[in-house]
Parts: sequence; C-alpha cells; structure tokens
Amino acid sequence: MPPPRFRIVGAITLLTCLGGLAAPVRAQPVEVTPFGGYRFGGDFFERLTGQPVDLDAAPAYGVAVDIPLPSGMQLEGLFSHEHARLALTPDLLSPPTVWHMSVDHWLGGGLQEFAGGRARPFLTGMLGLTRYASDVDSEYRFTVSAGGGVKLLASPHIGVRLEGRVYTTFVDANANGAVFFCGPSLCFLSFNADLVWQGEFTAGLLLRFH
Repeated sequence: MPPPRFRIVGAITLLTCLGGLAAPVRAQPVEVTPFGGYRFGGDFFERLTGQPVDLDAAPAYGVAVDIPLPSGMQLEGLFSHEHARLALTPDLLSPPTVWHMSVDHWLGGGLQEFAGGRARPFLTGMLGLTRYASDVDSEYRFTVSAGGGVKLLASPHIGVRLEGRVYTTFVDANANGAVFFCGPSLCFLSFNADLVWQGEFTAGLLLRFH
C-alpha cells in the first residue's frame, strides 16, 4: 500500500495546479468538493495477485476542484483513492496471505452544468493517470473517465454533490501489425487494447469560494 504521505502530496499537487489556473478567473468562484463512496470492479486486484478476487466494492475517497467558465462549463481536476485489504489463499494447504492494494486516479478535464438554480445536473469528461499498487509493486497507466450527477446547493457557498463515474484504464496496448485500411497516402494498423473498467458512486460536501 502506498504511504499516506504519497496520497496527500498528490492531492496537494492537484489543488496547487488548479489554484494557478484560477488566477485569470479570480472574479469567478472556485468549488472544492471532498467526497467519499464506493468503487466497483476488482480487475486491478486480480492482475496484482494473479488470482480471482471476490470484491463487490471497496471504499473510495478524494477531492474535486472546479473552476467555473461561461455557459455552465467548468475546468475540473480530481484525485481519487481506493484501498482494499484482501486475504488470499495461494493453495489449499497454505494459510491466507493479507494483501494491501490501492488504486489512485489523477484526472483533469471539464464539467458541464445544465441548470443554474439550487439543483444543477451535470456531466463530466476527464483524462489522466492511474496508479495501481500492492505491497510489492506499482504501475502507472493512462485513464479516461466519464460521469454525471447533480449538485444540490443549500446556499451560494455550500451544498452536496452526488455523482456516478466510470473509469477506463489502458493497462496494455499495442499495434499487432495488421493493416485494415489504406488511403491514398495513409494506412491504418489494427490496434489491441487491454482495458480495466471500474465504476464509482460518491457523495461530497461542495464548498464554493469567491
């Protein structure tokens, strides 16, 4: 399991970078949403352990930072962490072994709101990096994400954000060398991608600063 300091540094780095982006739009509010929930999908853990994993869901938490732009559009950065503690049995004669495993997402992209009142439905699209790790190994991979939900504002400065999100991580990708289309000056090769899918449902406290 990566040390807590590593995850804290990642979250602080995200906030610092987005704070720099906020400088040109200081007249606009900035939204910060710490959130928690559950993430589904154990393919990452099966890859790390080499065994089938019976994991219905694991806790996930993180923070989202949004910088409003015109027409309901927002720049968004997100850090999300999932941790699982699994007891695995290599064979029938061996005692269970406890594995600590985690998945971290660092993403940036956009969010579009579809209303301007107290209830604000939204959709998001993001891309970035995923780090999946165990006690003995860790790797980084490219990730895309899409989600949607609603922001429920009790006042102009505080509210609740409810969201569902899907993460698609490219664990392995390669061109197999087979040509499937050629134009006058360009040929396209067939491409194989090994993907890992995870779903996440979260709720967070939305804080808006001017």
